[in-house]
Amino acid sequence: MSQYPQAAFIKSANAPSQFVQDEGAEVAFAGRSNAGKSSAINVIVNRRQFARTSKTPGRTQLVNFFTLADGKRLVDLPGYGFAKVASSMRNHWADLMADYFETRKSLAGMFLIVDIRRQLTDFDRQMLAFAEAVGLPTHVLLTKADKLKRGQAAKALLEVRRDLGEVATVQHFSALTRQGEGEARAKLEEFLAQDREQ
Repeated sequence: MSQYPQAAFIKSANAPSQFVQDEGAEVAFAGRSNAGKSSAINVIVNRRQFARTSKTPGRTQLVNFFTLADGKRLVDLPGYGFAKVASSMRNHWADLMADYFETRKSLAGMFLIVDIRRQLTDFDRQMLAFAEAVGLPTHVLLTKADKLKRGQAAKALLEVRRDLGEVATVQHFSALTRQGEGEARAKLEEFLAQDREQ
């Protein structure tokens, strides 16, 4: 059973004017296309097909708002790094993300979804820069940890932690084996309990 029985889709936004009302607390999920963002959201919320997964990278190209409980939201940000879109679309994405991070007072934290086999890309660093600029706490999920041997996964975790320092917390995660599910959900709850407006 889902830890969030009230969880439901609210709306998609393609412009800041379409964002939901800026109140309560929300946590954003960001990640490169094909890093497993939708699958991670589904496991953490414990709802199958809550966020739609796709074999085609980059399907999430809008800002999708979901309610988890009263005054608590999850926001699925556009998958980035997708190759098959025009540069104008990529520029729109960058402007939309800048607006989102700079204006949302209810934004309490960000999950950055990173394929453990690829580690941090330039796009990931851009998202970290957005978050750091507004003092937003960030938690990195190194997804698809089941694809590596235990020693390789441990080495990758150590390297990313060393790379990020105090910028973000990091953990292993696998949507397939549900490794790290409890730790990720606890971090989501920790973020949602914060009041950044004080």
